[in-house]
Parts: sequence; C-alpha cells; structure tokens
Amino acid sequence: QLQLVESGGGLVQPGGSLILSCKASGGTLANYATGWFRQAPGKEREAVSCMNARADSTSYADSVKGRFTTSRDNALNTAYLQMNNLKPEDAAIYYCAVGPNYYCSGFPQSYNAWGQGTQVTVSS
Repeated sequence: QLQLVESGGGLVQPGGSLILSCKASGGTLANYATGWFRQAPGKEREAVSCMNARADSTSYADSVKGRFTTSRDNALNTAYLQMNNLKPEDAAIYYCAVGPNYYCSGFPQSYNAWGQGTQVTVSS
C-alpha cells in the first residue's frame, strides 16, 4: 500500500516561494502519475498539476502556469511542487495524490493514495 507524507507548507508573503515535498513509501512513485491538488475553505478540491509516470509529461492549471513546477526524484521516491510568485488566492491545503494510473488525470477520484495535506498561507 502506497503511503505519502507531505511537507513544506507554511506562511509566505505574496510574491514569495515555497516547495512542497511528497515522500512515498510502500511503492514506487515512478510507476504512477503524481497529481497535486488544493482545497481552499468552502471550495472544492481542484487540480493544480500532474506528472505522468515516465515524468515526460506535465500539466498545470491555468491559474498556476508559469509559477508552479512539478518534479520528481526517483532516487528519493519523492515528488515536489515548486511554487513561485505566490498569490493570496493560492492559499489552501495542498495534497499530493498517486496511482493507480500511469497517465495524468485532473479528477481526484482517479487517485487512490493521498498525502495528509499541507497548509499554504499567503499573506502579508
């Protein structure tokens, strides 16, 4: 059973940067697509980015394109979400999600392993 542990959230000023990590155990990240989602209070969970299993294809929500980058370190079995030029509207709980599919999906129900979530707050 794949388990995911997230870290890296916190409080940052507008325009600042954070990098989120998603460490996997009990399975190999490189076998699955890895998605990043976020959920703000009172809103539905939304897809932020995704990387397919081969890491040769990524996708991003329009709201984060050019600011967020997803990556993966196979040796560490860890996925990352680099977030630059953060805006107040980026504030949310961020989740990584993995498996069982090889290709990306923007639908939360396409993933069967989830991290615990990490809070990102953007405020001056």
